[in-house]
Amino acid sequence: MKRDENGVRNPLKVIFNYNDVFFSFIYDDVSGCVHRSREFAMNYVYSGEMLLDNGKEQIHVGKGECVFIPRDHHITLYKKPCDGERYCGIFLNFTRSFLREMYAKIGKNKIPPQTPKLDGGVIKLPKTAEITSLFASMIPYFDQNVKPMDDFMDLKLQEGLLALFHIDKRFVPTLFDFSEPWKIDILDFLNKNYMYEFSQEELAHYTGRSLATFKRDFRKVSDLTPEKWLIRKRLEVAYALMKEGGRKIADVYAEVGFKNPSHFSTAFKKQYGIPPTAVSV
Repeated sequence: MKRDENGVRNPLKVIFNYNDVFFSFIYDDVSGCVHRSREFAMNYVYSGEMLLDNGKEQIHVGKGECVFIPRDHHITLYKKPCDGERYCGIFLNFTRSFLREMYAKIGKNKIPPQTPKLDGGVIKLPKTAEITSLFASMIPYFDQNVKPMDDFMDLKLQEGLLALFHIDKRFVPTLFDFSEPWKIDILDFLNKNYMYEFSQEELAHYTGRSLATFKRDFRKVSDLTPEKWLIRKRLEVAYALMKEGGRKIADVYAEVGFKNPSHFSTAFKKQYGIPPTAVSV
């Protein structure tokens, strides 16, 4: 078991990428990560288990099962061993450039007239022969000494795409939708997602803006930088949780988005002039 610089125990993880096909291992304990993929994806559990939580529902994915994750979908993934087996998973990432290429090849002839798109949200896929054979053919590449060629992985992405189309025709207009996202209110987005780490490029993307437009629009709503705005928001929430809710420092610092209690304490004292121990019971 590894520990970070603050002595926090972290599960041993290995992830490697072959042309937008990711193979991942979790060797022990539970690994939770926030998933904010900009692209559509399929996530297959080869061993162990995975729990997906979007704040409204939880989806359990066991050994041999696969889920479809929509583009721009915000979700927390918990990956852990099960029945004595470490977590191993395969993640197929369908980038916009790949989908545009596939649309030029096959898309125009595959969209039935008036076919609706899928509703947003994670979809647990049925165990079809196409999905089973697709991932079975990729199992040898869990061995890092056996590296596939990029064009072979590209074929696997194509197989995954076709497997989705055969499951539900609504995947076709959904995956081949290249429209740009609408702008959404910046502060509304930040107030709902302040506990997560974002680069400015990611904030621009998730609010439907170019980076330059995001910076310009943010200056209209705050005198702070986005990074300082997020820190202030986290501290305000933490203060309220401790002062009014009677919560302890150890319970709130990670909940509001700080990586460790030391960083939280330093930022808290800088903003309020007192350490968090003066507020927390």
